[in-house]
Amino acid sequence: MKTTPLRRTGALVAGIAIVSLTLTGCLYAMIPEDGGEAVPSASADPDTDGVPAELLPFYEQTLDWSVCGAFDCTTVVVPLDWDEPGAGEIELSVIRHRATGGDPIGSLLTNPGGPGSSGVSLIRDSLDYAVGSDVVAAYDVIGFDPRGVGESTAVTCFDAAEMDAYLYDIPEDPRGSEGWTAELEERNRAFAEACEAGSGGILASITTDDAARDMDVIRAVLGDTELNYLGYSYGTFLGATYAKLYPEKVGRLVLDGAIDPSIPGLEVGTVQALGFESALRAYMADCLDGQDCPFRGSVDDAMADLGALLAAVDADPLQAGDGRELGADSLMTGIIAALYSQDSWPFLTQALADTLAGDPTLAFTLADFYNGREGGEYTDNSSEAFRAYNCMDYPDDSTAEQEAAAEELIAAEAPTIAPYWSGPDPCDAWPAAPTGVREEITAEGAAPILVVGTTNDPATPYEWSVALAEQLSSGVLITRVGEGHTGYNKGDACVDDAVEAYLLGGVAPEGDLYCD
Repeated sequence: MKTTPLRRTGALVAGIAIVSLTLTGCLYAMIPEDGGEAVPSASADPDTDGVPAELLPFYEQTLDWSVCGAFDCTTVVVPLDWDEPGAGEIELSVIRHRATGGDPIGSLLTNPGGPGSSGVSLIRDSLDYAVGSDVVAAYDVIGFDPRGVGESTAVTCFDAAEMDAYLYDIPEDPRGSEGWTAELEERNRAFAEACEAGSGGILASITTDDAARDMDVIRAVLGDTELNYLGYSYGTFLGATYAKLYPEKVGRLVLDGAIDPSIPGLEVGTVQALGFESALRAYMADCLDGQDCPFRGSVDDAMADLGALLAAVDADPLQAGDGRELGADSLMTGIIAALYSQDSWPFLTQALADTLAGDPTLAFTLADFYNGREGGEYTDNSSEAFRAYNCMDYPDDSTAEQEAAAEELIAAEAPTIAPYWSGPDPCDAWPAAPTGVREEITAEGAAPILVVGTTNDPATPYEWSVALAEQLSSGVLITRVGEGHTGYNKGDACVDDAVEAYLLGGVAPEGDLYCD
């Protein structure tokens, strides 16, 4: 999930797609070992039990697998509109890594978050980062791009130059002025119009409810009678929505870095602002203990100096070698990107030191990584899909009084982040009206569902994992004490053992588990 201005869409931020960074400026992702040439298999018998007749063509489709490196790849067809299955079709890109241990338990669907992050890329490029080796041995691990995302039928908006202007250009008028607001509103309008023109009429159907129904088709055509699933960040909302719609088909579900489905977008953005401020303070305390930290004094002193740096580049941006100018918004994007993983903190320290010295190169590297930009091009459509899902999932139900109260709270509790957090709601210009509802998800009758929460997770604050585990009738909370976004497969044996005991053996903790 990605940060957006405060208002309806909150600041939902990408899940495990943000990985650790090296100090050479290169981006690091754990690449799976080459398991040899994949051999496509005949399609499994689909599970069509209880499927309405009008949906049988989708549930009974035969998959055409092809070899793609060490993986198998295919396309799954689903209805564009689940309420009118005959009104059109869209395609989902699916990738499979065969179980290395033979005789797999079944398929394990995965989702890296977003909304808008590519599940195909996650498994193809970072298999061992997504799941542990014992899980790789026991399951056919499945990655898929949800509707609107990546290699599936995708939301398409701006070209690279237009996206650069949208994400990086600095408004001419001062922050918060009428001219500043008007320029951002015009940018949002142009972006929404481009999405409508380029996306082939799919925007009204880019919703989490629809994506969860798509997962049931994938489950069925893979031959699984129950869904086994590992979802990170936004992927927890997708998985919980599946459990709401199909509680009787829930197998072994693990939801890591949870979103509370009951809270409105305004509260999402507010809580995340406080979460990133808390993570930034934790980073700063660590930085001050090192020799390379460009800040001095107490954490409060250092945060004030960082605030001064942000204000300085806001007033007088730094020009990079490619001609772009680093203002406060792009610098804040880079800071947020590095807060996802404690392993990235040294990179942030170097980026801030260089920015203080007048060199914005590394700060742009961080911001570009967050935005999926590489070599002047965009490697995915995560920004477009993120906007499409959130504008449909979050109703516009906040009042001016609630927005003012939220801004007051953020200013008081997250003073470093506050000046760069709020702005016009980009969904005001979206061409399709939201259809999502914010409500508790109980999934009565579902098998145990594990919810993993990290105590100082900036993107999906711990309180959301607590809330989701309490809402789910079969929820079990696993708490990881620590920093960074998500908790499984991050080196905490307590968390990993509990998650894998469930995924591999179906054994859930007897009660909530606290891993400190």
